[in-house]
Parts: sequence; structure tokens; C-alpha cells
Amino acid sequence: MEKLIAGYKKFRSEVYPEKQDLFQQLAQSQNPQALFLTCSDSRIVPDLVLQTGPGDLFHCRDVGNIVPPYGEMPGGVSATIEYAVSVLKVRHFIICGHSDCGAMKGLLNHRSLDSLPNAASWLRFSRPALETIEKTLGPEASYDQRLQTLIRANVVRQMEHARTHPSVAAALASGQLLLHGWTYDIPHGIVEAFHPESSQFLSLDQMPLPVHAK
Repeated sequence: MEKLIAGYKKFRSEVYPEKQDLFQQLAQSQNPQALFLTCSDSRIVPDLVLQTGPGDLFHCRDVGNIVPPYGEMPGGVSATIEYAVSVLKVRHFIICGHSDCGAMKGLLNHRSLDSLPNAASWLRFSRPALETIEKTLGPEASYDQRLQTLIRANVVRQMEHARTHPSVAAALASGQLLLHGWTYDIPHGIVEAFHPESSQFLSLDQMPLPVHAK
């Protein structure tokens, strides 16, 4: 707690005075560029990785960067998506997984979820991704290969779930929204993006991405 309070004191004495005008402007309205949905994992800091600031991203975080299909679990994630797309009119919806994901490890070792019934229930929305990789990977695949493949497959699956939300489907159809699937490699600081044409994840700084919605 001491570290948190010291950080707040630094914010009040150094950061806030420099950005006071911005904060006063943001107190009246917000116009974020993107909805950034990622895992609750403490090692993922989107504003650090993307060098964004207050007001740039509309954040949504949950275990396993999961998007429940529309109607199956009305709740915080669905409400956040609806508000970001329908009210804030974000131009981009980014779903970002990450390396060493505990949620995906839990899927691979389901017994580790025996004492976590809520997590196990939540992760049912990622089970189709696990079933997909089990059909495509041979028995010789290592644990690390299975985990990395599952992390990526889960992002693709959650993109599919996102498209079932009426607000997202309408905005995608009208060209007002672009949907992106990313993974973040923690130890190497690399972001990869899903490339639909090749069905592969490519380094974000090496692939041509559509960066503008209408």
C-alpha cells in the first residue's frame, strides 16, 4: 500500500499539474479511439505498450480476454462493448491475448480449476478454442506449443463472439468499426496481429493493417 500511496502523491505533485488542462477537458467528455479488451493479468499495461494516455482507450478487462456470445451472459463485458460501440462510437475494437496466460493454462490443465468454479464456468467460452487446437495439433506437440496455439486460437474465437453482438455487427457492416485480434509477448515486448487473409498472426509493425474506419 505504501507504494500505491507514494505513487498517488507523485501524481498529485508532478503529473497532474502538467496535465491539468487535459484532465479538465476529459472531465466533460471522452472520445476514445478504441475499445481495448484484454486479460486482467497485471503484467499487461496497454497504455505502456501503446504509449497512449488518458482518454485514448476505453478499457475492458477480464480473465482470459473473453467476449461471451451475445445473449449468453449479459453483464459487464457485454455492457462495455455496447456502450463503447453504440454511444462512444469507437472506431476500433481490439481483443488482446498474451503469453503465459493463466486462463489458457487452466484450460489445458482443467484439474487446476477444481477449486475455482467461477473461473471454470467463465472459461467455457474459450473451450471451443481448445477443441480446435486439439483437432489440429498432433500428439507430439509440446506443452509450450499447445499453450501458444491456444492463446492465439482463443483470440480468434473471441473475435467471432464479438461479431454476434448487434452493436458490433452493425458497426462492422457499415464500415464504422474495425475488429482486431492481437497477442502480446510479455518477455519480448512484441505485439502480433491476426491477419484474416492468411489466418496467421504477424508482427504488428511488419504487416499492413487497415487503420481507419469510416
